[in-house]
Amino acid sequence: MTKKQLAARMGFDPSYVSHVEGRRHKPTEDFARRAEAVLGSGGLIWQRFQEYDELRHARGTMHRDPPVPAQWLPPGTGLVVEREVAELAYIGGAYRCRVRRSLYNAGTEAVTRYLVKISVDRYPNDPSGSNRHHREHPLALDEMEIHAVAGEGGAAEPMQWRIKLDRDAAKELWLLFANERGQFPLYPGERTTIEYAYTVGEEKWGQWFQRAVRLPTRSLTVRLDFPERFEPQVWGVEVSLNAEVPVRSPLERRNEGGRAIFEWSTDQPLLNARYRLEWRFRGADAPQYEELAPSEPALPRASHRMRGIGIIQRGSDLLRQRARHFQLPREAPAARETVTRLLTSLAQLEDLHEFSKGVGLAASQIGIPAAAAVVRPPEREIDPVVLLNPRVVGESVDCDERYEGCLSFFDYRGLVARSLRIEVEHARFDGTRVVTVFERALARLVSHEIDHLEGRLYVDRMAPDAKLVPIAQYQQTGRPWEY
Repeated sequence: MTKKQLAARMGFDPSYVSHVEGRRHKPTEDFARRAEAVLGSGGLIWQRFQEYDELRHARGTMHRDPPVPAQWLPPGTGLVVEREVAELAYIGGAYRCRVRRSLYNAGTEAVTRYLVKISVDRYPNDPSGSNRHHREHPLALDEMEIHAVAGEGGAAEPMQWRIKLDRDAAKELWLLFANERGQFPLYPGERTTIEYAYTVGEEKWGQWFQRAVRLPTRSLTVRLDFPERFEPQVWGVEVSLNAEVPVRSPLERRNEGGRAIFEWSTDQPLLNARYRLEWRFRGADAPQYEELAPSEPALPRASHRMRGIGIIQRGSDLLRQRARHFQLPREAPAARETVTRLLTSLAQLEDLHEFSKGVGLAASQIGIPAAAAVVRPPEREIDPVVLLNPRVVGESVDCDERYEGCLSFFDYRGLVARSLRIEVEHARFDGTRVVTVFERALARLVSHEIDHLEGRLYVDRMAPDAKLVPIAQYQQTGRPWEY
């Protein structure tokens, strides 16, 4: 979007947006909410505003802005979840999941269907064993007792459903705003409540219950309901674009009629975040979740360690976006801050793993959609290469194929052809541009990071018939490339 288009969608004059951007006006809560809603940054803009707001009031230099209603939405927002309550209850050897969502159509078109995703993972720490288990014990639609309604009380209408995806451990269903009596679309400006429920046997359900925020959501409550005699212990995890961290508020527990009920709520769930409750049972008669003895080596979950220090993983939309170039030298402070964060993350990475072939990190991989990257050559005594606003301006005809890994996809390796010599134009903090020549290993590393800044992954460069190699089967770990 141009600045004029952005201002129009936010409901402001373009000059006001320019003043805030140029730090001539201080951002307000209303401005931050609208920017987040229009730009859809997964909560990053709102998070930065909250940090700024807390800092300025800690200094005691400003009065707080008046409260701003959270109801403003940009034109064409579509469906909004005003409140979601998701409950998982263990009853008689099976788990019954019930999800209730209050919906508001903030869009311009009538809504006639709603997509529901259901997935199970019996052994989340053993992917190969879990896949094998679900091949032998697939989810079956006829045993799930799927039920859905729209509306409240006596006015609730049964919803028909249609299968979209049917796999061993995952289902996707379209809940239709229709039944044998006719259709009842949700028109723009209207509200309704939908509730759907399904059952999965304990032999197919792992010890976790996750809610993914795929639509703008104002309130989320997750509830677990177990027999008290199981002696359940429950904790929560928030998985966002940045990291996997404990949920930001404690779970509440209450005991009622021999049941242990755990509940967690948030009024500001981040778009694209996932909130997962996990548990273990300590009671003698509780279901047992023993680990399988895999018939083949389980894939090491190196990606979990990467995610744990804030490296965004494959599947995030941010990895497919072209990074924004810095306006230098005006944005030199922001560029320096970004590079500092990259170098800090690089140091954390090297504490986790031995990168004998060298390693690089792009800003988009730590949640910053800006054109900056750092590359540490295979030779440790050489300082990391800093790249600002880089672009490849020349490359050799001579290429070679090597296996590459990616911090955002670290459980596999793939064979990629790249030029042995590249010329890269990039910027200094003062805005001057230079051209640097990189060869062999360093050329490959730099090319890989520039691809990230252009929204490309190494798998996009692999041959159509090439296959990814699980890290457990990769034979070149711990050895540098040889030329």
